[in-house]
Amino acid sequence: MTVLIDKPLWPAHNTLWSHLVSDSSLEELHSFAARQGIPRRAFDLDHYDVPEARYAALVAGGALPVTIRELVTRLRQSGLRITAKQRRGLPRS
Repeated sequence: MTVLIDKPLWPAHNTLWSHLVSDSSLEELHSFAARQGIPRRAFDLDHYDVPEARYAALVAGGALPVTIRELVTRLRQSGLRITAKQRRGLPRS
């Protein structure tokens, strides 16, 4: 079980953002996020959006840095990936 993080490359709200995912379970992901002080509102169906300012601390806390390609590949392999088609019509928590 591994929590993965990509480099902060996604611009929004005057910062860059990373994606934080699990390659095995949402429970693992939520537990890691809670331990790191990431609010549940940052969860977007299959990942957490985290600001660049948190990147180093999340890596120090155990998140494995990977490329976006590897992150998506491992998320798909885990069966946890929510596709764009699936996202339409799903409520966000």
